[in-house]
Amino acid sequence: MITDPAAFLRHLFDRAVEVADPMRSLAQHLPPRPKGRVVVIGAGKASARMAEAVEAAWGPCDGLVITRYGYARPCAGIEIVEAAHPVPDAAGQAATTRMLELLTSLGADDFVLALISGGASALLVAPVEGVSLAEKQAVNAALLASGAPIDRMNTVRKHLSRVKGGQLAAAAYPAQMLALMISDVPGDDPAFIGSGPTVGDASTPADAMAILDQWQIAVPASVRAALERGSCVVSPDDPRMSQVVNQIYAAPLQSLNAAAALAQAAGCEVRLLGDALEGEARAVAAEHAAMALTIRDGLHPGAKPVLLLSGGELTVTRRGDGIGGPNAEYALAMAIALNAARGIHAIACDTDGVDGAAEVAGALISPETLSRAGASSAAALDRNDAHSFFASVDGQVVTGPTLTNVNDFRAILIMA
Repeated sequence: MITDPAAFLRHLFDRAVEVADPMRSLAQHLPPRPKGRVVVIGAGKASARMAEAVEAAWGPCDGLVITRYGYARPCAGIEIVEAAHPVPDAAGQAATTRMLELLTSLGADDFVLALISGGASALLVAPVEGVSLAEKQAVNAALLASGAPIDRMNTVRKHLSRVKGGQLAAAAYPAQMLALMISDVPGDDPAFIGSGPTVGDASTPADAMAILDQWQIAVPASVRAALERGSCVVSPDDPRMSQVVNQIYAAPLQSLNAAAALAQAAGCEVRLLGDALEGEARAVAAEHAAMALTIRDGLHPGAKPVLLLSGGELTVTRRGDGIGGPNAEYALAMAIALNAARGIHAIACDTDGVDGAAEVAGALISPETLSRAGASSAAALDRNDAHSFFASVDGQVVTGPTLTNVNDFRAILIMA
């Protein structure tokens, strides 16, 4: 019997994060350490933890990994550099320049292990010619506020970069490269994990331009000029891609299945809504709330609880000046749609511990959430101020750096 729904939901989330920890899962996907020169590179919110796991298996290695501020891990040989996320900064740019220089010195007998996870799009920073870091920062901020899906954002990022869209792997040619990835993108397409720095890309600058126009993303004139000059990405058929093997070793579905197993052991009927959901957070929340109410109304007294699980990456179109993120906005919109309905509790969190730009993973809701609020929930939603709302009702989920990233985790517990 589930006596504490909030604790139960938090336990499920913690389990989802735990199984994606690189220290638990990466080593089994490593080959034996090559006998020649080995260089480890990487970028992303999980990359430092991935590097730590590599050295635990292989011993000290040469290399350079870029992670988010606060996400560094101790390594004996691999240098860990911290930089800004989700909007890039000069530290990320300087480290990316050094990484490219390191790769261009390699030969055919050398081996590169690339560690890529979500967040690499911001942490690997090398703007194309004619675009400054400040202009790249402005584009990144505009993309994040637009509500565009992650694959659209990353298509634009690729064509404004000298390192994304296969260019990092091309820089290492003719060295052999194995890229191990943790997926944080709906559909687990390696071309969009961290904007695909080790994956050849068939998109065009015209595709990037169309995305800017479709989502009404204002960009400096230099950005459009750069796109008009032509593509920097590396074609999948380029010979420089022949030395690269890309492998996703951890993905959202694994974490959802681990949480599902726990819930089933606790007596729940589990229904998986999918590991690749996309859409506007508040709209998806309204759909899920309606679904939960229908299910609850069909439960007879004493029926097994039903747990709805989903992953993917929702988006927020920024309308106000509040502090929010897609998971907190989803939770707030769901609380409003449920309107204190009995028997329904939910959690929505990002597995990397950061929802939007806030150092908060997400939020928990219950039938009492709205009644505990001292301010208008609707007004908070209008301002995209979900994190402030949940801070006021003690509904935030704060984990600190989780050192992994398999995207959003949502669970709705429905009891008779």
